Amino acid sequence: MTDFDATRAAFDLPEGICYLDGNSLGPLPRAALGRVQGMMAGEWGRMLISGWTDAGWMEAPRRLGDRIGALIGAAPGSTVVGDTLSIRIYQALAAALALRPARRVILSDSGNFPSDLYMARGLAEALGQGHELRLVAPEAVEGALGPDVAVLMLTEVDYRTGRRHDMARLTAAAHAAGALTVWDLAHSAGATDVDLGAAGVDFAAGCSYKYLNGGPGAPAFVHVAPALQDAAWPALAGWLGHAEPFAFETDYRPGRGIERMRVGTPPVIQMAALDAALDVWEGVAMADLRAQSLALGDAFIAGVEGACPELSLATPRAHGARGSHVSFRHPEGFAIMRALVARGVVGDFRAPDILRFGITPLFIGAQDIARAVATIVEVMATRAWDRPEYRIRRAVT
Repeated sequence: MTDFDATRAAFDLPEGICYLDGNSLGPLPRAALGRVQGMMAGEWGRMLISGWTDAGWMEAPRRLGDRIGALIGAAPGSTVVGDTLSIRIYQALAAALALRPARRVILSDSGNFPSDLYMARGLAEALGQGHELRLVAPEAVEGALGPDVAVLMLTEVDYRTGRRHDMARLTAAAHAAGALTVWDLAHSAGATDVDLGAAGVDFAAGCSYKYLNGGPGAPAFVHVAPALQDAAWPALAGWLGHAEPFAFETDYRPGRGIERMRVGTPPVIQMAALDAALDVWEGVAMADLRAQSLALGDAFIAGVEGACPELSLATPRAHGARGSHVSFRHPEGFAIMRALVARGVVGDFRAPDILRFGITPLFIGAQDIARAVATIVEVMATRAWDRPEYRIRRAVT
């Protein structure tokens, strides 16, 4: 059994804060500060440029990729870390489209994260071959798969509502229709029981600063199924994806396997923090994490619904249909969330009306859920949110 008291102790959580926003930015792992300081002083400070070889900086993207891969059911050697999630989505989608040259449709759903859609549209325009991004309602995805669809591009867990797609079923349906899949795991990796290998996923990408707790700006990862690695052509052909980066050839030769998906120089300092964050996962069983997440989510939903009928549940009730955050709707959602944050219960707001709460068992327990429910009840019952200062919009909501 996973010891969640031990995992909670591994984080440096501010006193008095009930942090239900780990689905947006994970908290600081206690070991990360020392790891980063050690890297900066002992590696960068003492080794200087030899750190690329002597400290293993050059190999870190592949090594960390395998550590993340173990949490998402990816085979060793099929995941690599570096760059941002938007870049990774662009890269994976481009490679998938190139493998289906006779088809022109990228199928996605209307709840997908906007950046993924921006990347898809930008890529289609850049290719200039008549590709089309086709959006349908989340529940209509399977029925929209047809002979013109090259790639099914979905975020497994909806960033607003927490609705979870059936990855295995939709991947199988895409393959039956002759399409490839690109899955965004931004709200899945470290949150749900993902198994890319069992589902037969072709390409996947995700960030490491949410449930994986790698810190603000932590690098993204990309996964390519082993069977496709030597056929996948990276549209962003960066020098570290070259077969021999230090040959400095003017023509690009892709590296072997997942190495060809590397692009630019990896963020070594940020990877040190991510490495420390991934240590917290040693001894964590994903089945235990998922069970705890669902139990805490159920308690949260029951508590809020039982006392605050004016808040409307946006997250599916069925366990199989939801991820690890719970969302409620209210026309004054922004002001309500600001009132909660002022009282030490930290969630976030997503336009137009979503109050979003991350259920992250590594550091959230039953007492946190009880406190959050009690605070929400107080804010709603007293209309504490109805104050001018809670309506002031900030750059980040």
